[in-house]
Amino acid sequence: MMNDKLVFLGLLYFIQGIPYGLQSSLLPVYLRGAGHSLTRISLTKILYFPWVLKVLWAPLVDRTGTKRYWLVGTVAGLALTCLVSATISPDVQYMVVAGSLLAMNLLASVQDIAADGVAVRLLRGQGELGLGNTVQVVGYKAGSVFAGGGLLAVIDVAGWGWMFTLLACVYGGVALFVWGAPVLDGESARGQGEGRRGPKDVMQPWKVWRKLLSVPGTPWTMFYVLTYKLGEQGAITMFPLFLLDHHMTARELGVWNGMVAMAFSICGSSIGGFLLSQYSIGLLMRRVFMMRTIGMIFQSSLLVVLEPSPLMKGMAVLSMSLQHFIAGLITTLTFTTMMNCTQRAEESIQATHYSFLATLEVLGKLSFSALAGGMVDTVGFPIAFILFLFLTSSSALHVWRATETGVLKEQLKGQPL
Repeated sequence: MMNDKLVFLGLLYFIQGIPYGLQSSLLPVYLRGAGHSLTRISLTKILYFPWVLKVLWAPLVDRTGTKRYWLVGTVAGLALTCLVSATISPDVQYMVVAGSLLAMNLLASVQDIAADGVAVRLLRGQGELGLGNTVQVVGYKAGSVFAGGGLLAVIDVAGWGWMFTLLACVYGGVALFVWGAPVLDGESARGQGEGRRGPKDVMQPWKVWRKLLSVPGTPWTMFYVLTYKLGEQGAITMFPLFLLDHHMTARELGVWNGMVAMAFSICGSSIGGFLLSQYSIGLLMRRVFMMRTIGMIFQSSLLVVLEPSPLMKGMAVLSMSLQHFIAGLITTLTFTTMMNCTQRAEESIQATHYSFLATLEVLGKLSFSALAGGMVDTVGFPIAFILFLFLTSSSALHVWRATETGVLKEQLKGQPL
């Protein structure tokens, strides 16, 4: 039964990561190769906006219908969107490409609400939470690698239309799988009961918000997820573009940043699930955040090297690999902390509560990513990375203080081991 849960959740989060991979890895390299400025490339992060707004329609997904219907509907919608995208000529229809990616983000954000609600209900105990969140993060990143690394490496050969036709087939197959998935068999009766009382609650959102904010541990978790990736996200977004300007080709970046570095990220996320079964989350977070700060210092030091060389490429690949490994580890720890907090909420608002925390997490990354390009264009890479380093160090200090004052331990109190 546990394996069925993990396979089901892993598949859902895999297809959820595909739009992110397309937009975070494939689109920036494509635009930079076409001569667009870093400012314009950063502004494409606006296409992630549905992920910021998803908390507004999360109560509707939480209280009406069943999770099976929401999942099948959104995944089928993604398949149709990909079929339409296959007919687009990206060289001359830039705005249409942006519109299709916006639609994919909208559908994926709704799917995420339903998938998170299923995960919160299926996973019980710290052991299952650690494994479940590892599958969640690894599945999402595997989808991102598949779209942003694998497809980027072959798009010049296979073509835009073939790529989206393949994605449509993937989404269509998953929609059929979800429709018959036995792990959701218990959802029907519960979903009908929730649906009868759903409209009244949706029409009174202030009551939902009051319940969300009253869940123990929510205020600290809100601030943490909003800020913990600010410096890291700026570096992850801008360092590959620095390499594109000085040291690597787009194809090399597709391999090293889109595939190899992301493989290290998946490895870090996987190890995070194992470590959670051996050590306290407070101890892990304190040490890993310190490692991330040291890694940021190393990466920032590489910005002074402008002449291409095999040594510089090797150091850059090492830097990106370590950065993504630590980022993956931190993400697993963070999502486990979020789910521990959410499981303290009433079952009727759990998907909404988790979506709220996940929205803040996306908002923190999205807002800074959108500004990072303009910052680099204005002050240059070295000064911008000093700011990234400052934000990373501040986040490490925030986590350290939380472990000292017992906030992280308090979040885990009462959870079965």
